Amino acid sequence: MDGSLASTQQPHQLPSNVGGITHDSASSVPAQRVPDRPTGVQPEESSPNPELSSSEVVQTTADILQVLQKLQAQQSVSPPTSQSATFTPKPEPQPQPVSVLPKEEPQPATAVAPGEPVSEWDALRTSLRESPHDTEGWNKLVRLAEDSGDLEKIKEGYESLLKMYPNTWSAQIAYLNHFLVPGHFKFAEDNLFTRFLRTSPAVELWKFYLTYIRRINVDPSTRDIVRKAYEFALNHVGQDKDSGEIWSDYIQFLRSGETNSTWEEQQKMDALRKIYHRAVQIPLENVETLWSELESFENNLNRITAKKFLSDLSPSYMQARTVLRQLQRHLGPLFPPPPPSSPSRPYLYLPPKPTFNAAERALVGAWKSYLRWEESNPLEIDEQDRNTFVTRVQGVYRKAVIRMRFFCEIWYMAYVWTNSIGKTEEAINLLKAGIEANPMSFLLNFACAEALELQVNIEEVHKVFERFLEALRRDLDAHEARIVPFATSSTGAAELGSQGTEIIPPNASFTTQSDEKPFQNKELSEKRQEYGLAWTVYMRFARRAEGLKSARGVFAQARRDKWTPWEVYESAAIAEYHLTKDVRTPTRIFEKALETFNDEVDLVAHYLGFLLSINDENNARALFERVIGTFPPDRARPLWERWARHEYQYGDLAAAQKLEKRMAEAYPNDPPIKRFAQRHTYHSTDAIAARDLGVAIARQSGGTTSSSSSTNSLGRTDTQTSLLTRGGTPQPTSTPAAPSTQHKRASSPDHKRRDSDSHGPPQYKRARAASPPGRDRDRWDGSHGGGRKRYNSPTWERDRERDVPAPRRARDHEEEKAVSVPSVISWFIGTLPGPGVFDGPVFRTDDLMQVFRGAVIPSATGRSRSPPPPPRAGAGGRPPPDYGPYQGPGGGGRRRY
Repeated sequence: MDGSLASTQQPHQLPSNVGGITHDSASSVPAQRVPDRPTGVQPEESSPNPELSSSEVVQTTADILQVLQKLQAQQSVSPPTSQSATFTPKPEPQPQPVSVLPKEEPQPATAVAPGEPVSEWDALRTSLRESPHDTEGWNKLVRLAEDSGDLEKIKEGYESLLKMYPNTWSAQIAYLNHFLVPGHFKFAEDNLFTRFLRTSPAVELWKFYLTYIRRINVDPSTRDIVRKAYEFALNHVGQDKDSGEIWSDYIQFLRSGETNSTWEEQQKMDALRKIYHRAVQIPLENVETLWSELESFENNLNRITAKKFLSDLSPSYMQARTVLRQLQRHLGPLFPPPPPSSPSRPYLYLPPKPTFNAAERALVGAWKSYLRWEESNPLEIDEQDRNTFVTRVQGVYRKAVIRMRFFCEIWYMAYVWTNSIGKTEEAINLLKAGIEANPMSFLLNFACAEALELQVNIEEVHKVFERFLEALRRDLDAHEARIVPFATSSTGAAELGSQGTEIIPPNASFTTQSDEKPFQNKELSEKRQEYGLAWTVYMRFARRAEGLKSARGVFAQARRDKWTPWEVYESAAIAEYHLTKDVRTPTRIFEKALETFNDEVDLVAHYLGFLLSINDENNARALFERVIGTFPPDRARPLWERWARHEYQYGDLAAAQKLEKRMAEAYPNDPPIKRFAQRHTYHSTDAIAARDLGVAIARQSGGTTSSSSSTNSLGRTDTQTSLLTRGGTPQPTSTPAAPSTQHKRASSPDHKRRDSDSHGPPQYKRARAASPPGRDRDRWDGSHGGGRKRYNSPTWERDRERDVPAPRRARDHEEEKAVSVPSVISWFIGTLPGPGVFDGPVFRTDDLMQVFRGAVIPSATGRSRSPPPPPRAGAGGRPPPDYGPYQGPGGGGRRRY
């Protein structure tokens, strides 16, 4: 399927044979026509290759030759279908006739004897099947085909390329050029022009078509055919700013027409006036030239009527000129100049696979801005000319989805806009074309499934999900194949048996995943979670459309898939509980998930939370005791915390103290005050930290930087340090020399001091205010930092004070007293994470700013420029590109998604 918008305007009526191109009764090229496969062209998916088949390697040479002879005999007697184009050779020396086989009969590849080297062409074709986004490889493929001079290879190369990159006008023109020779016109007309023109928004291809029409229709009796071809082209691409040459050529063609009577002359003048009036209202590149021609044309006919016509058209012309300037600014960054190419064959621009770097994100933002601008109707086209507006915006979206073929957001914008104008079928076709280009797109597949579900096309939705899951599955298999050779397979903890399980009935049975577990790494785990999301959405659809039984059937399929993550089990269990109010089935699902994913702490935490939410405390306690010993303490903390919250709220004091004793053994570095305070909290209210430890007081008085320093000192005092002990035994700490203070960055920091202090924050950076009460880690981890001193801790502050010379300390204290920070800024700084959270490289801002100030950036001409002057105070920078939600037609109007 072509990645394009179907035409919404009926083209001008053409005769049954315009330039040899046969049209139907509506004079329209079929919008969706699958090209017949040329002889020798193999299908992209199957690509039969006898020499690569493992079953045929063991065959004898005689068997291989016998099979090939049968295939050749079958090919020689296979007649072309009615849709095939067969070239009839003429008596003169002609190229060999070219036949197009039906799509159902793939041609076998040429047999290669064992040991014979593979040709460059075959090797490249194999490589492109494995890496279809290799743009350089595709350019090399068509170059090899053209250098060979073999029409079969040329057709195979270009057909394969255009299947991967539909509507690439440069490839279409290059392809056509090989068949616009005597003897091959029929194939070019019936198979290429008819297929390419209907869905192409490229002005260059339409110019090529018009040149061909005028080339074969030189007789005066065929002028009407040429005229209708021009109308046919202008109805499709006449709103494009680059179509000005077509308008000018059409005007010159009408001017050159001979007339034999006054009536014919008047008809000619009326036709010219109509074309001029249409053209000068469009933002064409040559709109000013066309306006000048129109003035001369009208004044030469009648100055009185000229004044009236020009005054009526002047507002529309001025609007077109204004829009043209805006249009040029929008299109500038969207179409960069192509790379240099050889004169013999131009370089084919093919959209690369996105990497979503900064440049590509900026490009997507520029396209979104331009599309929203076009939807806002900058030409102010009236409602009675709605078809003109729709045709214009459709042409813009056609270009967008061709140029940005692998950016799903552009496809989705095209779908939303097309659906908003009432063209639902065309909108769904757009989604299907986008999925063909991006088979693993969650955005497009989910949108297509929802659109089809609204049409109650349930079978088609199932097919969408099945194809989507298959694409994701292939990607997971390929990713695992790449990483397994370089890593050691690990399946985590040993699987738990069923002993001790007091929930699952004896007759419970589930068909679950195979024992083979995929290799795990971070990227693969993320892909697997996304794969689980697809299954979850699939189950939602099945439940909505066909009921709970269908959803269970989808879940049964997911359980048999080795890539299904535990999240699918969890979502199925929760859905069962909410839909049936039965707790037996959800608990069985959770238990089966626990057997398969016994090393997933998050699964156990969700299972535990579910049992507690349904007030099944006995089974929740049994689950906690059963699994808590199977995880190391660093991974089991979420389970301890979840169970502790339950005990604190609904258990007795003895049970809570018993649990705290077990947690103290598992986490010996946790202070007792932390557990005591958490036992007396509710939601986010922690009165002990806020009042008794001074967090709230420090936050309220945080209007100055010195107050911010007080916050840190209140959060870390010797009294608190004495509380952060186990069993009442005080830990040895040094006596603080003075209250910790903040230091303002010196204007010229000492480089030797900075180099020596490579650990910890730079001395000249201002410390942040204390974190809010909810940050337990920043508030309680007083001693388990190992040998590393925590930033803003008492020991770190004392060492920092001791290292700073006395005069500098005094100067810094004076500067701190004079600095005032608004309370809102202080509050905001207090909500930021502590400096210890940052584990990246520490940049020395003074050095970086000095480099930027002294940098000399050469200009494009090679001449050096002086450094730019420092920025003015309050001067605003260039606003970033708009990555906000799409707001639909009208720009800032109501939002569409």
